[in-house]
Amino acid sequence: MKLGRLNHVGVATPSIEASIAFWRDVMGAQDIRAPFDMPAQGVRVCFVDTPNGQIELIEPLGEASPIHSFLAKNPAGGQHHLCFEVPDIRAAKAWFEGQGKRVLGEPRIGAHGTLIFFLHPADMGGVLTEIMETPEGEGH
Repeated sequence: MKLGRLNHVGVATPSIEASIAFWRDVMGAQDIRAPFDMPAQGVRVCFVDTPNGQIELIEPLGEASPIHSFLAKNPAGGQHHLCFEVPDIRAAKAWFEGQGKRVLGEPRIGAHGTLIFFLHPADMGGVLTEIMETPEGEGH
């Protein structure tokens, strides 16, 4: 297993619209993608492109969303997770499990349309970590 490219930093927010305004007006972001819903995951997502990666804005779609409980503890929002790319999601999952790391669920389709899984923060230096299969056609 080799550490892949940092794809994005996930940021939980109570309002994607307010966060878009912040990234556009305060941080000067010029490439902000249209928000979209992911009902299966209970979230609304928006990507802000930066010169060397992305910020993934994540808003809960309801009280059952995992982001809802995060925002209950952090009402203003904040960093939720880091996401790293791997060439083979199943090999990465087996490697992390072999290291005794807790994989949170089976691989599933993430916001980029590729397979992802999450690793428990207690096993990852306190950071919720997303592992995603490198999207095809991405020039990394």
